Amino acid sequence: MTSTEKTVVITGATGQLGRQAVRVFQKDGWNVIGTGFSRANPPTTRKVDLGNAEEVVTLLDDVKPRAVIHCAAERFPDKCASDPEGVKRLNVEASRKLSSECNSRNILLIYISTDYVFDGKPGAAPYEADSSTNPPNFYGETKYAGEQAVLSAGKQGVVLRVPVLYGEVEKNKESAVNVLMDAVWSNETVEMDHWSIRYPTNTADVARVLKDVANKYTKEDPASLPHVLQFSSEDRMTKYARGIPPATVFTNVF
Repeated sequence: MTSTEKTVVITGATGQLGRQAVRVFQKDGWNVIGTGFSRANPPTTRKVDLGNAEEVVTLLDDVKPRAVIHCAAERFPDKCASDPEGVKRLNVEASRKLSSECNSRNILLIYISTDYVFDGKPGAAPYEADSSTNPPNFYGETKYAGEQAVLSAGKQGVVLRVPVLYGEVEKNKESAVNVLMDAVWSNETVEMDHWSIRYPTNTADVARVLKDVANKYTKEDPASLPHVLQFSSEDRMTKYARGIPPATVFTNVF
């Protein structure tokens, strides 16, 4: 891969995971073009409405990336409740259009998904890439539909499922773990469940996995490699038992 070919577009580059991905790919020598919408700050991040097909086509034709890391998604419960159609447009339809355009240009697309595609029943976690899916809520349903759109578009689509994330944030509401920490440190009595096993994972670790996947899948034929990947910390905890997660342990996604 020549240096001119080593260009990556990172959607949602203004978000918690997207910011880490930008740093890791830049450090690895990639030419990084980050996109955002409401928090885009040109020229640092390019403002692109992923729901606008013309803007997506213009972006790919202008940049000509070798890979796209699709971090952009709507996950906040209040938004899912108040604007379900808008959530579908971003999580499903925008992913469908982006993956279709990437496949037609032979561009690798890595779609960030979630363990909310699984049912979350007690004892079910940790999940494997081939675990049975059964989204328990609207957000999980849209992310699973986005997965299907990406995988059905062609061999250039790869799904990376990750659990609840934590790490460096601009605002604590970016991470459910940080919100939990705020609750723990408040002077109020807070009720927490002790049955739901979670595997909080650091965004810096996920970003390094994304870089490794991009390097491998752009050097080899994606058709010969897995198209659904699973990555998380190996540290088990509930909200009650462990309020602050320890360092992430790497697992092999291949």
